[in-house]
Amino acid sequence: MENTLDEIGISYSRTKSLDKIFIKNSLDAYNYISKSWSKETIELFEEFKIVLLNHASEVLGIYSVSKGTVSSALVEIKHIIYVALKTNSSSIILAHNHPSGNLKPSSADLKLTERINDACKIMDLHLTDHIILGRESYCSFKDEGYL
Repeated sequence: MENTLDEIGISYSRTKSLDKIFIKNSLDAYNYISKSWSKETIELFEEFKIVLLNHASEVLGIYSVSKGTVSSALVEIKHIIYVALKTNSSSIILAHNHPSGNLKPSSADLKLTERINDACKIMDLHLTDHIILGRESYCSFKDEGYL
């Protein structure tokens, strides 16, 4: 029996030209990202997603990286980079929620963001922002000077 491996497929559908979505700032990012979060579960468990962007900051899609527990979500940097490269993205926005409602980045959040940013630089990707979502508000790493 021959042993073959199937390649993991990442796909997205292109929107009509009138439906193009561009992310110009953190509020645009929050408004786009928050639509993909369930208001019923945002305070139950942590999720980590990435928004994939082309060179013009047009949204190519959003990808769910992981779902975790009430206090953390496992994030593999190589998986993020793989998805970004597979979709031919030029830049990405990281996003995760804090079920506690506290929007201040933890030391683990800051360290992970720094490591992802370093990996992005090596692969010629731009890390545009990291958004922490709450039920009614958000924190932008870029706006707060963390990125």
